Amino acid sequence: MLITIFAPSNVHLLEIAGLRDAMFEANCKIASGQPYNVQLVTDLGIVEESASGVKYVPDAGIRDATALCDTLIVVGPYGVPEPPNDDVARWLRGQAQDARRYGSTCTGAFLLAHAGLLKGRRATTHWQYAELLAEEFPDIHLEPDRIFVRDGPVFSSAGVSAAIDLAFSLIEEDHGRDVALWVARRLVVFLQRPGGQSQFSDVLTAQMATSTPIGKVRLHILENARADLSLDALADVARVSPRHLSRLFRAELGTSLATYVELTRIDIARRLLEDSELPIKQIAYLAGFGSTVTLRRAFRRRIGVMPMEYRNRFQTTRRDDDGNDEDDSVLS
Repeated sequence: MLITIFAPSNVHLLEIAGLRDAMFEANCKIASGQPYNVQLVTDLGIVEESASGVKYVPDAGIRDATALCDTLIVVGPYGVPEPPNDDVARWLRGQAQDARRYGSTCTGAFLLAHAGLLKGRRATTHWQYAELLAEEFPDIHLEPDRIFVRDGPVFSSAGVSAAIDLAFSLIEEDHGRDVALWVARRLVVFLQRPGGQSQFSDVLTAQMATSTPIGKVRLHILENARADLSLDALADVARVSPRHLSRLFRAELGTSLATYVELTRIDIARRLLEDSELPIKQIAYLAGFGSTVTLRRAFRRRIGVMPMEYRNRFQTTRRDDDGNDEDDSVLS
């Protein structure tokens, strides 16, 4: 089974290595079925340097990689890639057209999108560049919080290490869950990691930029979830008018301030649900929700599940009791 990995310049080496190592481990385990024959292809087929400075040698350039593959995987570089040149775009379309499946890891989604191979498809990419992908290619149905997305024969994964999650998905499809689980254990990683990209998202890394009015407000929201986070109160924090702050949020983040506050509180609650054994009442209080009812409504609207259901799916610590304390208490 020929698996072709296409790599642009300045690639994250972990994406290539993660895919190849997972498929190597699968080959060591499978007793029947087609083993993986993995080839690494670049534009010119010459020695390349990864983003971290490690040099690697591809198996072929696009001029020599003419054999049709079963699976085409386009990995991403550090940052947003330049649009592929005409030869690369043509080669990608030719390979994808005849492949059983094709897709991308990280910002490789931009290369597929430029080649017209994600039009009308559901897809994801690195959380940091998801808004840009959606803006440049509005015909893609972006799912920015997903670790990986499958849409028929087309797949995509989030940033860097999510290539390994994607590899497990492909191995499970080809050789069954037992083989995929064995490979995950060999590599000492989750077969399916808990949570989505929001655990690494911009909401919980607001500390990265605090010198601007928006940055100050985001950090204040994160660190003071139980405080008065109304437009007027946050305008005082930013030292701008409420009207100007509202415009800034719309322009820079593409959302309203109220929505951003709610999403931040939800992310705080999600981390507490995953990583602690705190009762729901206390989580609602710490995350800044006025009551457990408000917390449940926010989860249902934004995530599609109730808090206890979310905890049961993704909690990293286990409780002796069922923790079913979702009463309608108002918190103070």
